[in-house]
Amino acid sequence: MPPQEPPRRRVPGPARPARPRPAQAASGGSRTARPAPRPAPRRTAPRPPARRPRTIRLGNPRPRLRLVSLGLTLVMLVFVVRLLQVQAVDASAYAAKADKYRFQEYTLSAERGEITDRNGIALAASVDAYDITADPKLFTPQESKVADAPEQAAALLAPILGKQPAELAKKLRTPKSRYTLLARKQTPQVWNQIKDLKKVYGQKSQPSAGGNGINLLGGILSEPSTKRVYPNGELAAGILGYVNAEGRGAGGLESMLDPELAGKDGKIRFTQSGGRQVPTAGSQGTPAVPGSNIELTIDRDIQWAAQQAITEQVKKSKADRGYVIVQDTRTGEVLALANAPGFDPNDLSAANAAAMGNAALQDAYEPGSTSKVMSMAAVLEEGKAAPGTHVTVPNRLHRGDRLFKDDVDHPTWYLTLNGVLAKSSNIGTILATGRLGATQAESNEVLHSYLRKFGIGSPTGLGYPGETPGILAKPGDWSTSQQYTIPFGQGLSVNAMQAASVYSTIANGGVRIAPTLVRGTKGPDGRFAPAPRPEESRVVSEKTAKTLATMLESVVDDQEGTGTRAAIPGYRVAGKTGTANRVDPELGRYKGYTASFAGFAPADEPRITVYCAIQNPTKGSYFGGQICGPIYKKVMEFALKTLHIAPTGSDPARLPVVFDPTP
Repeated sequence: MPPQEPPRRRVPGPARPARPRPAQAASGGSRTARPAPRPAPRRTAPRPPARRPRTIRLGNPRPRLRLVSLGLTLVMLVFVVRLLQVQAVDASAYAAKADKYRFQEYTLSAERGEITDRNGIALAASVDAYDITADPKLFTPQESKVADAPEQAAALLAPILGKQPAELAKKLRTPKSRYTLLARKQTPQVWNQIKDLKKVYGQKSQPSAGGNGINLLGGILSEPSTKRVYPNGELAAGILGYVNAEGRGAGGLESMLDPELAGKDGKIRFTQSGGRQVPTAGSQGTPAVPGSNIELTIDRDIQWAAQQAITEQVKKSKADRGYVIVQDTRTGEVLALANAPGFDPNDLSAANAAAMGNAALQDAYEPGSTSKVMSMAAVLEEGKAAPGTHVTVPNRLHRGDRLFKDDVDHPTWYLTLNGVLAKSSNIGTILATGRLGATQAESNEVLHSYLRKFGIGSPTGLGYPGETPGILAKPGDWSTSQQYTIPFGQGLSVNAMQAASVYSTIANGGVRIAPTLVRGTKGPDGRFAPAPRPEESRVVSEKTAKTLATMLESVVDDQEGTGTRAAIPGYRVAGKTGTANRVDPELGRYKGYTASFAGFAPADEPRITVYCAIQNPTKGSYFGGQICGPIYKKVMEFALKTLHIAPTGSDPARLPVVFDPTP
């Protein structure tokens, strides 16, 4: 029920004076005396009603208490649900997320394997290096107390790192970052210079020296790394290739053998706090596995001799480029593979992009007369002629839609088959190969089969990146002119390794051994694993091969031969010159020449094959015997001495070159 008002209490006022009462008449009938008139009352203002005190009415507290209780219950329920989610439902996910910040993981780079020559001399190796890094936060005005700290630090580092100051300053101003890479693969000497500079500025920053206690270069750091170096500079660069900025093979054998050389990176994982390792928490991880060392078939000294010789002649002849290959005839091992011009893999920024490949394996060109040895091999093996077979060679020969001639005008030559090879007669070769079949089409089929056996139109077997297999069309696709130009080396294309392999096949008794560049690998355990044996195939009989070797001696030994400048005193030398029209890849037509020389020694007991080719010589002679013959001689002499190959001491057969036509 509603609360009752308390009873009103009358407040006593001031005591009023007693009003005089009128006198009473005496008893006994006397008149009653009238009272005296009362004075008129004074009019007074009405008093305001007394104000009652205000009262506060309180509402019922129970609804509010229920609402507060409900709110607290909902809040607690949210916390309970979230706690269950964190500790039960998504516990593993949150634990992994916590580990991400609790644990630090780094990659341990594997040391790249070495590449050595056949004698274990390093051609490519990895050395200690440092990646120069920085913490941009330490170069902010707030941290460094210097407004232009990035610019000042960049000016100090630029001469040491070989970078532009503006480039370094931009990296040091990287916003909201604690890491930036300033330079990769710097030598220990570079990092030592930076450390010395940091020490100097650290001393200057001391308060005792008037500094503010902050080292301007304190934010410059380093990370251990490795750097690929090539101790011999340009030597064998065309074989070795190079590595990219990430340390992976990007050309040559570095790319081809990258899985073996690279090894396997490891990892280390440790507990960290504030960016520092917690020593008592230990660490775990997998160690890096170093790459395997690769031992090549290359002989560094012979490679040097070949590279020097071809580089000098390319410059002298103002040629586009040139290459020299030296091969062991008995094993197929490549002892030298030199290109000119070359490049220095230690400084790729200064390299000519056109010279960074391996032209000896990547150029496809028409070989010219050095290809005639395959035509002669087919004629001899098929029994269609012998070294003494008479071949009458006119000044001009009309075949198909063309009139053919030799390199020089001449009266009718009366040559033996041996003489056709010695004097490098195109017409004589056309006439000789024409005997391979009853028709020209049959002759084409037979010749094509021998060219394929010698490896023309197929990869050499090296597996080198970018290697060309050459160009050899099917005989049914030979044009009218190709039927007669292919026998003397025009209308088909080879690479230099294929051309050298042809002569190694003849020197090896008619058995072709696929060329090899790798002798074996040495793994992290130190065990040497030899490379698989190369494929072998018989191309011609041993008798045919020996006959051809004797015929090739006439090219060098006989005064009628075109390769007399390749003769080596004391040694029997077999060889062949080549001068071919050259297809200009930019113009798409013939322009200039390809000069070449191929041969082996000692001719009667072959051990070494040397092949030389020069593309587009523009100064002096362009004949193979004139400019490649001397290179062959220089490189062959050096190889024979280096490998301690003595002369056989036997005399050459000296087969006849010409015959007397008179009866």
